[in-house]
Amino acid sequence: MELFSLLLLLFIGVHLLRGRERAARVALLGSYLSRYQIEKLMEALTDGYLRALGEADAERRQQIWGLLATTEKNLVLQFESFAEDFARVAEQDARVSRLPLALPYASRWWPAATFDMRALLRLHARGIAEVAADVGDGSPEARKAQAFTMTAELYLMQHSCHWFCRSATMASVRLVALHQTGYEQVLASVSRRTRDGYRQLTGI
Repeated sequence: MELFSLLLLLFIGVHLLRGRERAARVALLGSYLSRYQIEKLMEALTDGYLRALGEADAERRQQIWGLLATTEKNLVLQFESFAEDFARVAEQDARVSRLPLALPYASRWWPAATFDMRALLRLHARGIAEVAADVGDGSPEARKAQAFTMTAELYLMQHSCHWFCRSATMASVRLVALHQTGYEQVLASVSRRTRDGYRQLTGI
């Protein structure tokens, strides 16, 4: 009975500490994201891709792609600014635990098992910008391929933000819940340069 009580107290303590850290991380990331319209632009872009790919009329489809190109440019600029702003965060606050489960303040008591969120956001900014600039020959097939890769880049970036706030496991669960897409599928669908840099940085 005494052992059970101790374990219960330990569980409650871990839960409270984990909740406190999560709230602090959500507030930190949100304080930077709130200055931008990244989420709104991301939603407009992914919805727009679906409209363009489903449009049968060639002229109308081309008009949609033109509008999406502007949205892509705006997203690139805003995300680059966001990554630059977040680079000012103190290193200890930007460390992300590689552990699959969220243990309270693991990034501080086990720094060897962490990566730097500031560097990861810079990598995402570069990846998004490169994919936006690569329209190939401008053909419908090339634009479709670009839209597919850009969507994966955005989903992986969103996964990274959830990982920063919670854990790798919870980020993957949210990815499936939000987009019905698995983490491994997203990682396999981003540009090769993003994937290689991501693996090197996160140790995945």
